[in-house]
Amino acid sequence: MKKITFISIMISLLAMTSCSDFLEIRPVGKVDATALQNNEGIDMTIVGMYAWLYTMNYSNFGAPLSNYQYGDVMGGQANKGSSYADQSTFTQLELYDITTDNGYLQSKWAAVYNGIARANNLMSQAEATKDELSAIQGESKDKYTETMAQAYFMRAFWHFEGIKVFGAAIPYIGSEEFAKATDPQVSNVDESGNYIYIWDKVIADAKKAFDDLPNSWSSTPGYVNKWAAAGLMGKIYVYYSSPYNGKNGTSNHWNDALSTLKQVIDNGVDGKGQKYKLADTYNDLYTAGIADWTGESVFDIQHAISGTQTATNAINGSPHIGMVGKLGQGGWGFYQPSYDMANSYIVDDKGLPLLDKSYRNKTPLSSLEEGTTSIHTDLTVYTDPRIDYSIGRFETPYLDYSVPLTIDGWIREYSNGGPYLNKKNIPNNADRGSLTVSTSAGSSAKNFHLIRYADILLMYAEALIETGAHQEAGKYINQVRARAANAYVHAADFETMEPSSSQYVLDDLVNGKKGADAAGNYRIGLYPDSQFATKDGALAALRFERQIELGLEGHRWFDLARWGIAYDELTGFLAFEQKYLFKYQGRIYPNNLYTLPIPNNQIKTMAGLLVQNPDWK
Repeated sequence: MKKITFISIMISLLAMTSCSDFLEIRPVGKVDATALQNNEGIDMTIVGMYAWLYTMNYSNFGAPLSNYQYGDVMGGQANKGSSYADQSTFTQLELYDITTDNGYLQSKWAAVYNGIARANNLMSQAEATKDELSAIQGESKDKYTETMAQAYFMRAFWHFEGIKVFGAAIPYIGSEEFAKATDPQVSNVDESGNYIYIWDKVIADAKKAFDDLPNSWSSTPGYVNKWAAAGLMGKIYVYYSSPYNGKNGTSNHWNDALSTLKQVIDNGVDGKGQKYKLADTYNDLYTAGIADWTGESVFDIQHAISGTQTATNAINGSPHIGMVGKLGQGGWGFYQPSYDMANSYIVDDKGLPLLDKSYRNKTPLSSLEEGTTSIHTDLTVYTDPRIDYSIGRFETPYLDYSVPLTIDGWIREYSNGGPYLNKKNIPNNADRGSLTVSTSAGSSAKNFHLIRYADILLMYAEALIETGAHQEAGKYINQVRARAANAYVHAADFETMEPSSSQYVLDDLVNGKKGADAAGNYRIGLYPDSQFATKDGALAALRFERQIELGLEGHRWFDLARWGIAYDELTGFLAFEQKYLFKYQGRIYPNNLYTLPIPNNQIKTMAGLLVQNPDWK
């Protein structure tokens, strides 16, 4: 795994401006740019480009690439957590009370364009060093070509990150714009005032990366490869083709998505050259040391706990999501899974999810016992086994720490966050056992998966559905579901955390067997062929599988928005969640909320060149 201890070196060499204006893209630091125009300098600039995947996480709540504020909290899979009064700007996102001067959006905009700036800066440095780099053999082509390809990937990635949040009518900053000015003034409308949607330019960058990147890297396998670029390109095609309520420059590229993603499935390998596959178990994806090279990682943020780093290995911000004491280190208690999210794991007698959303008619799985600080969880209810790898539930083992029983030390403000704990990105206690460096509650050696193979399979299934191959799509959706049967959380003694017997089981209907001593009752089965007889039936299964499989990984709101169903789905979420959390009472989901507003300060800076997107005029 790529170690991160050298990132601080590059940050000092290429300190970027804060981007308080539209785009301050020139590196201004301790080393003049000309000093980096050699092979060694290029290596440092490459590291600096990758470093930006990490460095916005600690202090900028609105910028982390986990997108938990947007994908998860705005998508109804999590509550803000902490206390109601803490981070009021975050509360505005949570309650859909969003304004164009929201500080989180300003941070996200700055992070996006800083990432683009670093990619363009690498291209500029590589061009200035082209003769030297072209003479150096790379993995499959010369170093100049492979350096440029990595920059093309990152430029595509960061523009796409901007599209996901702000819509596709945002400025595209390419090499030409970068070369013209420190603060390039690029409009998002043409001379007639029509929006300029940048999808095709971003896809072109991803395509260039795909053409020139190697299959794998012998010494730096954490760098992006050809198949990461193909996965990114396929994902962009999927978003480009999605309905988006008709307001994001939508075009029909489902066949392009289909062929691109099929190439990834048939030929794709990770940075070490290992053929892509689903990790053996769902748990492997979130276990440090295993998560890195399961075969499922298409594009990961590589994490390590080493050296003196305490922030760059925390995708959600180092102390942000830690519990308020029970992990042995302090945390601020943000990011609690919602009642709605927990109940969505409830399954029927065939081990299938409740596609009709009737889980919202059921009692919450966990609740505070009246007059106490104890939370009771009804473990007799059969759920998808992925629940206890994704969500921390009371009366079930929380990783290798303990079995939570009372809210003390676990939940900062129950009336604001509810009874569930974030889990996927929290490090195991054993990860810290031999450390000689200071860390915080959110510091982890677990990789964060920006694109993983299950996402590829589900996007491919979606493209099949959209091109009429409903039945074939079912094979890929069931392939993802079948993996969920391979592991489950076992019961543990409340005091010692040693394995213990229990009355609960895994009812594995995929393989026709039972698993004993489970932490709760689990059941998992596969969809019958009849589910995929129609497009509507196939889409219902596909969308729910993305909800469960990719839950709390920053995808949900973006999916709902691109499908054009955010209003209906999140209106249902609010109706359910407000029964248990007072803050949601009277709240409504705006029916125009399919992209977030371009920050108003950026529009003012651009003095008429930058026009607010259509939903926020």
